[in-house]
Amino acid sequence: MGSKTIFLISMPGGSEWILIVLAVLILFGGRKIPEFMRGLGRGIREFNDAKSNVKREIEEGMQEKEPK
Repeated sequence: MGSKTIFLISMPGGSEWILIVLAVLILFGGRKIPEFMRGLGRGIREFNDAKSNVKREIEEGMQEKEPK
């Protein structure tokens, strides 16, 4: 009654990655994967651009408020 079960989530291993890749191939097919990866790359690029813009704006705002 007093025992607790702990679930640990870890990164997939080698054989698990193979199963994931096979599942993606079956679901999307070989023709859709390059399109999907291109979209993923664009999304990551846009995220990084937005992140650097926010960082730059924060740094500029901090410089404006510094006493001179």
